[in-house]
Amino acid sequence: MGALFMKIMTEALIAAPIETVWRMFNDPADIVLWDASNDWRTTWASNDLQVGGQLRLRIEAKHEGPGFDFTATYTKLEPLRTIEWRTDDDRHVRVEFAKTDAGVIVRQLFDAEPTLSVDEQRQDWQGVLDNFARHVTALVGRL
Repeated sequence: MGALFMKIMTEALIAAPIETVWRMFNDPADIVLWDASNDWRTTWASNDLQVGGQLRLRIEAKHEGPGFDFTATYTKLEPLRTIEWRTDDDRHVRVEFAKTDAGVIVRQLFDAEPTLSVDEQRQDWQGVLDNFARHVTALVGRL
Protein backbone atom coordinates (compact mmCIF):
# COMPACT_ATOMS: atom_id res chain seq x y z
CA MET A 1 0.00 0.00 0.00
CA GLY A 2 1.42 3.38 -1.02
CA ALA A 3 1.74 6.58 0.92
CA LEU A 4 -1.17 9.00 1.20
CA PHE A 5 -0.92 11.95 -1.16
CA MET A 6 -3.01 15.07 -1.63
CA LYS A 7 -5.05 14.91 -4.87
CA ILE A 8 -4.85 17.67 -7.50
CA MET A 9 -7.17 18.08 -10.50
CA THR A 10 -6.68 19.85 -13.81
CA GLU A 11 -8.85 19.87 -16.91
CA ALA A 12 -9.16 21.27 -20.41
CA LEU A 13 -11.88 21.33 -23.06
CA ILE A 14 -10.54 20.43 -26.51
CA ALA A 15 -12.61 21.05 -29.62
CA ALA A 16 -11.72 17.86 -31.48
CA PRO A 17 -13.06 14.35 -31.98
CA ILE A 18 -12.42 12.04 -29.03
CA GLU A 19 -10.48 9.58 -31.22
CA THR A 20 -8.06 12.35 -32.21
CA VAL A 21 -7.63 13.56 -28.63
CA TRP A 22 -6.99 10.01 -27.41
CA ARG A 23 -4.45 9.27 -30.17
CA MET A 24 -2.51 12.51 -29.70
CA PHE A 25 -2.45 12.06 -25.93
CA ASN A 26 -0.87 8.61 -26.28
CA ASP A 27 1.24 8.69 -29.46
CA PRO A 28 4.97 9.16 -28.62
CA ALA A 29 5.44 11.29 -31.77
CA ASP A 30 2.84 13.73 -30.40
CA ILE A 31 3.89 13.44 -26.74
CA VAL A 32 7.32 14.94 -27.46
CA LEU A 33 5.62 17.95 -29.06
CA TRP A 34 3.35 18.88 -26.16
CA ASP A 35 4.39 17.19 -22.91
CA ALA A 36 6.38 19.77 -20.98
CA SER A 37 5.96 22.84 -18.83
CA ASN A 38 7.52 26.24 -19.54
CA ASP A 39 11.06 25.37 -18.41
CA TRP A 40 11.14 21.76 -19.61
CA ARG A 41 10.82 19.72 -22.79
CA THR A 42 10.24 16.06 -23.45
CA THR A 43 13.01 14.88 -25.77
CA TRP A 44 12.05 11.21 -26.07
CA ALA A 45 8.95 9.12 -25.39
CA SER A 46 7.81 5.52 -25.62
CA ASN A 47 4.37 4.27 -24.73
CA ASP A 48 3.20 0.68 -24.27
CA LEU A 49 -0.47 1.53 -23.73
CA GLN A 50 -1.79 -1.56 -21.95
CA VAL A 51 -2.26 -2.59 -18.34
CA GLY A 52 1.22 -3.46 -17.09
CA GLY A 53 2.82 -1.50 -19.95
CA GLN A 54 4.98 1.54 -19.37
CA LEU A 55 5.02 5.18 -20.35
CA ARG A 56 8.66 6.33 -20.49
CA LEU A 57 9.81 9.92 -21.05
CA ARG A 58 13.11 11.77 -21.09
CA ILE A 59 12.54 15.31 -19.81
CA GLU A 60 15.26 17.97 -20.00
CA ALA A 61 15.60 21.62 -19.08
CA LYS A 62 14.98 23.92 -22.06
CA HIS A 63 18.06 25.88 -21.11
CA GLU A 64 21.21 24.24 -19.83
CA GLY A 65 20.53 22.16 -16.79
CA PRO A 66 19.69 18.70 -15.59
CA GLY A 67 17.22 16.27 -17.07
CA PHE A 68 15.48 13.20 -15.74
CA ASP A 69 13.76 10.04 -16.85
CA PHE A 70 10.08 9.55 -16.04
CA THR A 71 8.52 6.10 -15.96
CA ALA A 72 4.97 5.08 -15.12
CA THR A 73 3.19 1.73 -15.25
CA TYR A 74 -0.38 1.52 -16.51
CA THR A 75 -2.82 0.08 -13.96
CA LYS A 76 -6.16 0.63 -15.74
CA LEU A 77 -7.18 1.34 -19.31
CA GLU A 78 -10.60 1.97 -20.85
CA PRO A 79 -10.02 3.08 -24.47
CA LEU A 80 -11.40 6.55 -25.25
CA ARG A 81 -12.43 6.95 -21.57
CA THR A 82 -9.84 6.42 -18.83
CA ILE A 83 -6.13 5.85 -18.33
CA GLU A 84 -4.57 5.25 -14.92
CA TRP A 85 -0.93 4.79 -14.03
CA ARG A 86 1.39 4.65 -11.06
CA THR A 87 4.68 6.52 -11.14
CA ASP A 88 7.97 5.07 -9.92
CA ASP A 89 7.59 7.10 -6.71
CA ASP A 90 4.18 5.43 -6.12
CA ARG A 91 1.95 8.35 -7.07
CA HIS A 92 -1.35 7.60 -8.84
CA VAL A 93 -2.57 9.47 -11.93
CA ARG A 94 -6.03 9.16 -13.52
CA VAL A 95 -6.86 10.79 -16.86
CA GLU A 96 -10.48 10.87 -18.02
CA PHE A 97 -11.71 11.69 -21.52
CA ALA A 98 -15.36 12.82 -21.70
CA LYS A 99 -17.06 13.53 -25.03
CA THR A 100 -19.36 16.57 -24.97
CA ASP A 101 -21.15 18.65 -27.62
CA ALA A 102 -18.36 21.23 -27.38
CA GLY A 103 -15.50 18.73 -27.66
CA VAL A 104 -13.60 16.51 -25.26
CA ILE A 105 -13.00 17.32 -21.61
CA VAL A 106 -9.66 15.88 -20.50
CA ARG A 107 -9.50 15.73 -16.71
CA GLN A 108 -6.40 14.72 -14.75
CA LEU A 109 -6.52 13.73 -11.09
CA PHE A 110 -3.11 13.05 -9.61
CA ASP A 111 -1.26 12.60 -6.36
CA ALA A 112 0.78 15.65 -5.42
CA GLU A 113 4.52 15.37 -4.92
CA PRO A 114 5.27 15.94 -1.23
CA THR A 115 8.28 18.21 -1.90
CA LEU A 116 6.59 20.84 -4.13
CA SER A 117 3.75 23.25 -3.40
CA VAL A 118 0.28 22.17 -4.49
CA ASP A 119 -0.25 25.46 -6.35
CA GLU A 120 3.01 25.05 -8.29
CA GLN A 121 2.13 21.48 -9.24
CA ARG A 122 -1.38 22.44 -10.32
CA GLN A 123 0.03 25.26 -12.47
CA ASP A 124 2.67 22.97 -14.04
CA TRP A 125 0.21 20.18 -14.82
CA GLN A 126 -2.40 22.64 -16.10
CA GLY A 127 0.26 24.23 -18.28
CA VAL A 128 1.13 20.85 -19.78
CA LEU A 129 -2.55 20.07 -20.36
CA ASP A 130 -3.02 23.49 -21.97
CA ASN A 131 -0.02 22.74 -24.24
CA PHE A 132 -1.73 19.49 -25.20
CA ALA A 133 -5.01 21.30 -25.98
CA ARG A 134 -3.16 23.83 -28.17
CA HIS A 135 -1.28 21.03 -29.95
CA VAL A 136 -4.47 19.12 -30.77
CA THR A 137 -6.40 22.23 -31.79
CA ALA A 138 -3.61 23.43 -34.09
CA LEU A 139 -3.32 20.08 -35.84
CA VAL A 140 -7.08 19.54 -36.13
CA GLY A 141 -7.37 23.05 -37.63
CA ARG A 142 -4.99 22.01 -40.42
CA LEU A 143 -6.95 18.89 -41.37
